[in-house]
Formats: sequence, structure tokens, C-alpha cells
Amino acid sequence: MEPSNDTGISDFLLLGLSEEPDLQPLIFGLFLSMYLITVCGNLLIILAVTTDSHLHTPMYFFLVNLSFVDICFISTTVPKMLQNIQNNSKVITYAGCITQIYFVLLFAGWDDFLLTVMAYDRFVAICHPLHYTVIMNPRLCGLLVLVSWIISAQNSLLQSLMALRLSFCTGMEIPHFFCELSKVVGQACPDNFLNDMVMYFATVLLGVAPLPGILYSYSKIVSSICHISSIQGKYKAFSTCASHLSVVSLFYCTGLGVYLSSASPQSSHSSAVASVMYTVVTPMLNPFIYSLRNRDIKSALKRIVGVPVI
Repeated sequence: MEPSNDTGISDFLLLGLSEEPDLQPLIFGLFLSMYLITVCGNLLIILAVTTDSHLHTPMYFFLVNLSFVDICFISTTVPKMLQNIQNNSKVITYAGCITQIYFVLLFAGWDDFLLTVMAYDRFVAICHPLHYTVIMNPRLCGLLVLVSWIISAQNSLLQSLMALRLSFCTGMEIPHFFCELSKVVGQACPDNFLNDMVMYFATVLLGVAPLPGILYSYSKIVSSICHISSIQGKYKAFSTCASHLSVVSLFYCTGLGVYLSSASPQSSHSSAVASVMYTVVTPMLNPFIYSLRNRDIKSALKRIVGVPVI
């Protein structure tokens, strides 16, 4: 499909997080460091789980998928940002912008669904431990991941095709460090009402709708933990959920905040900063959150580097 717009536009300008020349080396070094930490950390999680047979369980199966998605997610935005800073450029092609929109939505949606599936996994493990292996069988786990990917792919495809129909009549400056959908739609001529409706509907359906499922799962988990008699048992049950709950809180608070506030023109800079949290910081923190409090992961990592496991 050829882009239809009134100006024959071929490029957009990504204004980034700051236009101050003196800050560009600092931003470049900071984001390069975060990108490398994210990729290496999540690759270690994937390597640890796939090489240790003790970790071949539903919980770690979903964690491997989450780590893979986090690598892909951050790789859709940060490398282009670093390239532009290095080349002292702000340009991204029209095709590149639409492609970036597609993959950002794809991996953000997949991330969202995986967090929901992981909450359900913890709910079954704590509230129905005797039936856990029967309920969370390999077929169901694979099906949950597949359905999550299909739904996310359909949404990102629809949103990208909707973006292709937009006409652009004014300056093509995007106040962001990547082609964030709401910012691109905001630059279009006043025929973007349908795009806004589809975008907000998808945000509510795919972003807000899974939240009650997560809250319900954790309400049941908390209730079950309260009925555990021993302090050690309570701590063990809570520790298996604390990491996931931390990631969910960070992802939802920043991700939904960006989309729900995107209608305000004064929120351009603040939404760009908030986007850093869910597109860069959250993927970077996930390996630390899931490994520092997890003895199984730490033991597997020690085996990989040849450190004796006590």
C-alpha cells in the first residue's frame, strides 16, 4: 500500500528527548549502556533457563518468552535513536516510521499479554498447587503464548494500516525518540478521528482489559497466602510473586500513563520521558528483578560461568 498524503512526505524528524547539543553525548552513552545491559541480561536469562533442566517449568517458559520480547522491544527503538545521535541526524523515513510503529505495538502488546499469563500461572501455582502440573500443561502454555502473539500481531497490523491512510499537511516533527503512534497521529491533518478511536479502543481492550485479570489473580493469591500458617511458607509464596508484581506495576503505570495522557498537547515531553520507562528501563530491570530474588536462576547462572553452587 502506498502512503497517501498531501505533501508526498518521505521523512519524519524525531526530536528525541532533548535538542541540547551538549546533552547528546550523555544521552548516547546512557542509552547505549542501558541497551547493552538489557540485551546481555535477558540473553543470560534465556541461556540459564534453556540449559538447566530444573527450570523447564511453565513459570520459566513464560519468563524466557518475556526476555525474548524485551530484547526485541528495546531493539525497535534505541538503535535508531543511537544512530541518529551518532550521525547528528533526526531523520527517519516514512516506511521506517510505519515499520517502527508496527513492531513497537507488536512487542508492547505481547509483553502485556505475557505479564497477564504469568499472573495466571502464579495464581494456579499458589491457589491450586495440587493441580498445577495438570492445568499448566505444555500444550496450554504454548497455546497461551501463541494466542498472545496472534492478538498482538493483529492489533499492530491494524494500527499500522490505519496509520498509512493518514494525510500530513504540516511539519513532520515528532516530539519523541521513536515513532510513537499517538504522536504520529497527532501530526496528521484533521481527518484522524477514526485513528484516534481505534487507538484508544485498542488501548482499553488490550491494555486495560487484562488488568482486572491480574488484579483478580493477585487478590486470590494474597487470600491464599494469608491462610498459610508458617511464616516461612508465606515468605516463599510471596517471593515467587513479588518480582512479577514489581514488573507489572512499572509496566502498567508508565505504559498506560503515556496513552491515557497523550490527548494533552502539553504532555509531549513528559510522555516521552514516561515512554523511556516502559520501552527501555522496564526491559533493562527485568533480568535483575527476576534473578536477584530467585535462587534457581542464580544457581543456573553460576553453573554457566563455572562457579560452584552451594
